[in-house]
Formats: sequence, structure tokens, C-alpha cells
Amino acid sequence: MAQPGKDSTQVKRNYTIDEVVVTGTRNETDIRHLPMTISVVGRQQIEKRYEPSLLPLLTEQVPGFFTTSRGIMGYGVSTGAAGGMSLRGIGGSPTAGLLVLIDGHPQYMGLMGHPIADAYQSMLTEKVEVLRGPASVLYGSNAMGGVINIVTRKQQDEGVRTNMQVGYGSYNTLQTEFSNRVKKGRFSSIVTGSYNRTDGHRPDMEFKQYGGYAKLGYDFSSSWKLWGDVNVTHFNASNPGTIQVPLIDNDSRITRGMTSLALENHYEKTSGALSLFYNWGRHKINDGYKTGEQPQTSHFNSKDKMLGISWYQSATFFTGNRLTVGFDYQHFGGESWNKVLATGERKPGVDKQMDEFAGYVDFRQDINSWLSLDAGVRVDHHSHVGTEWIPQGGLAFHLPKSAELKAMVSKGYRNPTIREMYMFAPANPELNPEKLVSYELSYSQRLLEDALYYGLNLYYINGDNVIMSNGLTPPLNVNSGEIENWGIEANIGYRFNSHWNVNANYSWLHMENPVLAAPEHKLYVGADYTAGRWTVSTGMQYIKG
Repeated sequence: MAQPGKDSTQVKRNYTIDEVVVTGTRNETDIRHLPMTISVVGRQQIEKRYEPSLLPLLTEQVPGFFTTSRGIMGYGVSTGAAGGMSLRGIGGSPTAGLLVLIDGHPQYMGLMGHPIADAYQSMLTEKVEVLRGPASVLYGSNAMGGVINIVTRKQQDEGVRTNMQVGYGSYNTLQTEFSNRVKKGRFSSIVTGSYNRTDGHRPDMEFKQYGGYAKLGYDFSSSWKLWGDVNVTHFNASNPGTIQVPLIDNDSRITRGMTSLALENHYEKTSGALSLFYNWGRHKINDGYKTGEQPQTSHFNSKDKMLGISWYQSATFFTGNRLTVGFDYQHFGGESWNKVLATGERKPGVDKQMDEFAGYVDFRQDINSWLSLDAGVRVDHHSHVGTEWIPQGGLAFHLPKSAELKAMVSKGYRNPTIREMYMFAPANPELNPEKLVSYELSYSQRLLEDALYYGLNLYYINGDNVIMSNGLTPPLNVNSGEIENWGIEANIGYRFNSHWNVNANYSWLHMENPVLAAPEHKLYVGADYTAGRWTVSTGMQYIKG
């Protein structure tokens, strides 16, 4: 049987604050021995919100993270869409510099290269781990600002659990969710489904979404496990334009899907996984028209996909050591076209496929009881752009009185997307990757038997080759932009007793080259009260700059 190792790189599970993470390390690891900063939002916090989307909760709970929003429910795509994500000023709209993962697998539209905000739902999520800062060594392109890793639902206890929730509110807004979880011996299953809709707070701002998630798992032994899952969601979103310049019939019909299969092994001295994943999408978009104009004569259509293989194995060769070796392969792309409404004619747009191959090594060593060293390197080859080397290194100092001091230097990068190279007027196939280097110093401490926790982060980010339009006529995408951001992040939480808990976080961001949807100040203060089956939660958020 697999037994917990005695060295400090192995997982310990007796902490009241969730410290066991897989993001930034691949294998489950005590967060104290990692030099990077990872925020964890657990299932209990997710359930308290009764919201279909994860993003509002992450915006509140994760310092430095921000998501744009536009109404009561839904983010949409294309013109008038929200859901643009940024972390420490990296990301933006579309969000190409911040990587979203589901169980470690990349999630973004194969043509556009950005995540689809409405696809990241609470119903499939056990917890979310947000790595604040570049994570390109383990996850490759797009992980410049950080990584949002959605860890899917699990059923740990023997038996059957079924839950259902229904909510109704203003503007004919309906939220529903159903889940069934089973664990019988070595077999486990999870099935969830949801239907959500709203008329919106303005005319022509309807949103409707329905979807489902299923996951099956089987434990061959205490050391080997096989699981597979599938998630499909469809949403219809309407954009009314601005109040000054309204739009008519600006509607989108989007279907997104993902499926994966993984074989995992867990031993005392080694653990790893081999996984296959496939993501796909079908988009239909009507760009709409302004008052006094004629309706669109054709609609934009696209199909995209991403498939890949991920393998890693992590091993301990001697006390305090952990070596992880991995390989990733991704094939992505798709096709777009405009469909003429009168004749059904299909006018082709782009039809492109690309590949990425990468190998990486991460080495972690406890030097003694008060110091851990982490270093890693990745070699990534893109079929169009070429090869990129990505290093990172960090130290974690374990100080008296449950304090941690960490220092981290890491490189992040982003390959140009198919959209930037081949679609629409500014397209330029000669683009190079965006690159940045991040320097971070953090301090955290737990006091009063873990009832009190606080942390402080200082960071500096410098980058170049940022892809932007040159502003000429006709416009052209070029690598001319620069990044120079620095800031402070702070968070604190206190558990008074078994009933009361309060938490707060604040982030300050300075950008030499400001971008939209990256606020200078962001503050959140929240409180929870629990008594038996009753829970009351409240919070307040302040955003400026």
C-alpha cells in the first residue's frame, strides 16, 4: 500500500487551512514547501455562493485577480462580452495571458486562444487553485500572469449523495443545479446538471445556459486509479450595445465541450499520471446592427478543437527531495466561415492547425528544516513560432512561529494565437512570443492554533514583445508593447470560533503601461456565520483605478 513518506515533501493532511495543492507542482504537495503563491478556494466557499459561475467568487477571494462583468448572469463572447480576466495586470480582454486549467488540462478556444468565461461553472468544481505569477515551466504558453486550475468534484465518503438547488429572482432570473455522487468500494461516479436563465436588467440582454458534467472513477488498488469525465455546456447570449449606441440582434449561440481520461499512480516514493484530453467548440455569432442600419446578411461561424497528451512522474530519491519530469503535447486549431443567410453560401475564413511539444523538469530539495529550494526548466516547441526555454527558481524559508518567507524568480511567455496571426485585418503571421520575468517576495504566518492567518506579497514584473496593433492604416499586429508592473497583495483571515469567520484581502497594482480591466486598488471584506444547518455569508468589495 502507498504510505505517506517521512520527508517534508510529502503531504500532511491535518491542517485546518487547506494547504494541499497540485497546481505549481503536479503531485499533491504541502504548500509551505513551494516558493510560489497559491490561493485556494474550496468547495465549502463555492457552495455558500449559490452561483453558477466561479469567477465572481474568485474576484472576491483572490488578491490581484479581476474579472469584468456586464449584468446579472453570463459573460457572452465577441462584441460586448465580459469575462475578461487579469492577474497582476496580466491577461486582459481577450484573456490570452492567463491560463485556465481543468484538472491540469489547458482550456481555451482553439482559434482565438482565450478561455470562454461561461464554461467555468461551480457544478463541476471541488476546489480552485490560483497560482499568482508566471507558471510557464509546468504549463507552457499563456501562463504569463498565472494559472487558474479548476479541480473537479470528488466523492470521498462511501455511499450516495444527491443534492438539488433552485433559485429565482429579479428580471425573471432562474438558477438550478442537480448533482448525484456515488462511491461504492473501488467505484465512484459524479453526475451534475444545471439550467440557468435571465431576461437581463436591460431589453435585449437575455442569457440562457444549460449543461451537464459526468465523471467515473475506478481504483484498481491503493496505488493505481483510472478516471474519465465529460463536460458539455451550451449558452445563448444577447448584447444590447451601449445605452447611447444600442445594438439589435447581437446574439451568440455557443457550445463548449471537454473530455479527459487519466491513469494515476501513487506510491510512497513516486507518483504520476498519464492523461488524454479533448476540448471542442461550436460558435454562431450575429454581430447585430445599429438603429437605422440594415440587418447583417451573414453570420460568423466557427469550429475549434484542442487535444493533447500529458505525462508526468514525480519521485523522491532521498530525504527531502522531489524530482518531477513531464511531457506535454497539444494539437489545436479550427476553421471559421461566414454563412450568407439568403443563399446558405459558406464563405471561408481561416482553417489552421498547430502543434506544441514540451518537456520539463522540476527539482525541489529541503536543504534543512528551515529552507526549501525549487528550480525548474521547460523546453517548448511550437510548430510555427519555434522553440522557447523557460526557467524558474525559488526559495522557501520556514521560520519560527509558523512563519514562511518565500522568494521567487520566474519567466512567463505566450505564443501568438491563430487569431492574431491569421484572422481579421491586423493579422500578422510573423509575430513572436510575448515574454516577461517576475520577481516576488512573500511572507505569511499562522497564529493562535491556525485560527489567524495573514500574508503579504511584493512583486515586480518586466516584459516585452507584447502583441498590439501598430495603429496604422491598414493596422498590423506587431511585437512592440512592454510590461512593467509592480504591486502589493495582502490577505488575512480569522476564525473566532466554530460559528464565526472573517476574511479580507487587498491588492495595489501600478502599471507603467496601463490596460483596461486591471484596477489599481481592489479590496474585499467578508464574514460567515454557521450554526447547525444554517449559514449566513456577507461581503463587500471596493474597486478603484
